[in-house]
Amino acid sequence: MRWQALPLLGGFVIVALIVGARAILAETQIADRNASRDAIEAQQLLSGLLSLAQDAETGQRGYLLTGEKSYLQPYRQALDALPGVLARIDQMIPAGSERAEEVAGIKDALARKQAELAETIDLRDTGNMAKALEIVRGGRGKLDMDHIRANIDAIRRIDGANLSARALRMAQIESWLRAGSIGALVAIFLLGIYTIRDSGRRFRQIVAAQDELSAKNTALRNEIATRETAEAQLRQVQKLEAVGQLTGGIAHDFNNMLAIIISAMNLAQRKLARGEHDIGSFVEAAADAAARAANLTARLLAFSRQQPLAPQIVDANRLVTGMSDLLRRTLGQTIEIETVLAGGLWKTHADPSQVENAILNLAVNARDAMDEKGRLTIETANTHLDEAYAAAHPEVKAGQYVMIAVTDTGSGMSADVIARAFEPFFTTKPVSKGTGLGLSQVFGFVKQSGGHVKIYSEPGEGTTIKLYLSRFNGPEAPAPMPVASATVNVPATGTILLVEDDARVRASTAAILIELGYTVIEASGGEDALRTLADKPGIALMLTDIIMPGMNGRQLSEQARNRMPSLKVVFMTGFTRNAVVHNGVLDHDVHFIAKPFTLEQLAAKLRDVLARA
Repeated sequence: MRWQALPLLGGFVIVALIVGARAILAETQIADRNASRDAIEAQQLLSGLLSLAQDAETGQRGYLLTGEKSYLQPYRQALDALPGVLARIDQMIPAGSERAEEVAGIKDALARKQAELAETIDLRDTGNMAKALEIVRGGRGKLDMDHIRANIDAIRRIDGANLSARALRMAQIESWLRAGSIGALVAIFLLGIYTIRDSGRRFRQIVAAQDELSAKNTALRNEIATRETAEAQLRQVQKLEAVGQLTGGIAHDFNNMLAIIISAMNLAQRKLARGEHDIGSFVEAAADAAARAANLTARLLAFSRQQPLAPQIVDANRLVTGMSDLLRRTLGQTIEIETVLAGGLWKTHADPSQVENAILNLAVNARDAMDEKGRLTIETANTHLDEAYAAAHPEVKAGQYVMIAVTDTGSGMSADVIARAFEPFFTTKPVSKGTGLGLSQVFGFVKQSGGHVKIYSEPGEGTTIKLYLSRFNGPEAPAPMPVASATVNVPATGTILLVEDDARVRASTAAILIELGYTVIEASGGEDALRTLADKPGIALMLTDIIMPGMNGRQLSEQARNRMPSLKVVFMTGFTRNAVVHNGVLDHDVHFIAKPFTLEQLAAKLRDVLARA
């Protein structure tokens, strides 16, 4: 491409040289014309000078012959005009020029002539006419006038020769300019032809390049589509692997718990069949395994960000301070606990019980990492995650956060362990030391709350896990008034409508309610419950499942309260599916208990709801 541009560049250089030469010739022509004009003006000045000298001489002769002063008028006018003419001649013909010698001769002769004229006029004025005529007849003035004419003639010859030379040069320049103009036009014409042909060639090259680029883009799009398909397949495989790992972990833990429950129930059945009643240990073991299974499902819901949250305005400093006794009991006396609480800490909006659970999970993990001996530091601070940090962490929204950091002096984590730390059922602890769900539960809760989790750790240097919860900027609502213990104030009496589509769950729940002292009316679905409410208006509370075929629990609650505004409702479910929970947050003024629940948990929830106005 560089060699192909040389003819075009050469054409431009030739045109530039022709235009430049023409400009130089034009300047030379202008200079010659100016010089010719100056020469003509100089000739006119010299002619005027000679005429003034002759006028002065004529006036002097007339005065000498007549004695009349009026004859001196031309003389005096000539004397007044001569200095200006001489000054202009000096400008036109400066010293050192070709005609300077002749000008000097003219000035000398003129000065002598002026002196003669002045002398004769003075003699005539004094009456010495004879002396004045003697000077005139002596011929000195005539010689000076001849000398002036001779020098003027010499200057005219010099200027004439110069004018002739300039005229010849101007004629040559004119011919050169014509030739240069013709050459420039020819060069421009040829350059235009070459440019058109070169542009056509380049256009064809561009079209070919565009066609080639289009073909490459098509190939690239095909490659991208193929790669996207492969990546989608890889992601699907990775999802299946993750689901397989998750399913395997769940199956392993649930099988262990179910093994305890089944064996305990089988042993209890055999003992009862033999008439033995010492089955308390078996029942306790089964209940403990069932509680562990319930805790496992709660952790899985937390990891999947599906647990129902009841967010409130939280003062993290007050929450951490309130956990001090719980942390000391949980971690033991060998762990030194230190808190660094920031002054002026912002408020955040989160579920306080889940925040406490997250801190407790991190503290327990830290205790295990320190082998139950070391220092645990809990720190709070106001933090701003800027746009640069958000760009490096796509799941993070830039803004202001309340930071809660838990730091230990334990063994630390490698980069590989950090990368997998939040995976469910991933753990580096020995068997029976942990399920691998603690950090995944913390991660799920923080993400569900719109926050961020970051691990800072190196092997042998300890670990810091920072929880970032969004700053709350709204007005601070008053804390809910605590309800007094309902055990004394509200006896376990009254009629409860139990709505549950699963017959076995309905039967077991009804048995618990009867055990607690309530009168129970059962309904298998929404339509059945509405008919029961119409027939039995004395029902104080409706305990309903949320996920049911046909009419769900939320729809049932709305229709029931339209008929009985004073009816209290408690929802129960193991999975909400946005019926009473939206974006992970319980709807306002909703009472909820998660399945599975114990007798004590259900009793406390019902008494709490019935005690409210």
